Amino acid sequence: MTAPNALDHVRPVFRRILTWAALLAVGLAVVGGVVGLVVAGTPGLVGGLLGAVLSVVFLGLTAVSVLVALRVSKGQMISGAFFGIVMGTWFLKFVLFLVVLIALRDRVWVDFPVLAVVIIVGVVGSLVIDVVAVAKARIPIGVRLPGDAVDPGNDTPRP
Repeated sequence: MTAPNALDHVRPVFRRILTWAALLAVGLAVVGGVVGLVVAGTPGLVGGLLGAVLSVVFLGLTAVSVLVALRVSKGQMISGAFFGIVMGTWFLKFVLFLVVLIALRDRVWVDFPVLAVVIIVGVVGSLVIDVVAVAKARIPIGVRLPGDAVDPGNDTPRP
């Protein structure tokens, strides 16, 4: 038995996640930039805007990596290629995140606390987006349960 092809069912969910993440990034940029400007002046504005950009880039990489991994593995989520691409992207994101934070740590033109708060809000917001998008998704799993009606000549269950 082969695993069900998830490509057609999962792609719309991750596109929805990317769309909502873009809206989150715009909201973060506006609110984070304005609050940063009020709290810490121009460095706060830069910290808020940079935090929004970093949030959307790093968080969008997850959804993009899943979409690319699904395409490469031909929709088979139980594949070494799928897990290698997704886990490799997560590791790359972690290393790049540390490098960026270390590079921005002592810069006077960026208010680090504003940057950190905007990134934290972006992470929490993206987790909420992921949970809501996946929870509302209607992805079939291709499993027949006892008592399911079956079409003659077709092995897949009917609703």
